[in-house]
Amino acid sequence: MKRLLVTGASGALGWNVCAAARLSWLVSGIVHRHPIELPGVSRLICDLTRPADLERAFQDLAPDGVVHCAAAAQPDLCQAHPDATRQMNVDVAAGLAGLCAHAAIPYAFVSTDLVFDGTKPPYREENPVAPLSVYGEQKVAAERAVRARHPGAIVCRLSPLFGDPGPASTGFIQPWIAALRNGREVTLFVDEFRTPVGARAAAAGLLMALGAGGGILHLGGRERISRYDLGIVLAEMLGADASLIRPARQRDRTLGAPRPPDVSLDSSRAHALGYDPLPLREELGVLLRSLGLRV
Repeated sequence: MKRLLVTGASGALGWNVCAAARLSWLVSGIVHRHPIELPGVSRLICDLTRPADLERAFQDLAPDGVVHCAAAAQPDLCQAHPDATRQMNVDVAAGLAGLCAHAAIPYAFVSTDLVFDGTKPPYREENPVAPLSVYGEQKVAAERAVRARHPGAIVCRLSPLFGDPGPASTGFIQPWIAALRNGREVTLFVDEFRTPVGARAAAAGLLMALGAGGGILHLGGRERISRYDLGIVLAEMLGADASLIRPARQRDRTLGAPRPPDVSLDSSRAHALGYDPLPLREELGVLLRSLGLRV
């Protein structure tokens, strides 16, 4: 079996990539502050922002492929601390690209739908980027640095993830579920549209992308939906009172990172390669049943 290195293995995406990859790879997962255990996956604690430590870990593991999931992925955090987060979001990604290029191995870099400004959806891979936030700007810079250092790298732009986040992370939907089950209101935006995707499907897409031969690939879900409408669907599936979902408008926000109105991804190129996420309701059903809930 070939050796796969996964960064950010304690995060929701990295944990799912490790869980999926261990069936066909010898997987090593890099973690930092959250040292999780996953059967069938070897764990390495490493601060990726220390280039010497990263290079040493890379040489010791001698991987045959790398999936780089680790990131400072909170847009508001990046907006408030652009210099501190740039090191993780740009420098580490570029450094790994250089190591993979030197070793002549495939490299899948995780980017985001927030590289777009949300004015001309749905977005295909060839559409021009125009980020509104510092986080989006950092990911655009990382994409360009990765592809410059490793022309064979594959840049995978993902939509928001939901599903089992693993033992050390949390998903954006889990707090909604807890609130609805306890009769508490959830305020969600009616004017922010994305194509959310199950974490298992995204992980499978990333592993598929390692063999795609480079370029850019969109890995979104099958349906465009607002956060508010997603909350309504979730309430219906839980048998909760849908009036607990309270509408709000993203454009009325005055704090935090600016958000584009609609960055729905067109993932037809990935579909042609075998990427096959479940329909939204089916994937939500998988999540709810995994939590022991009847749907």
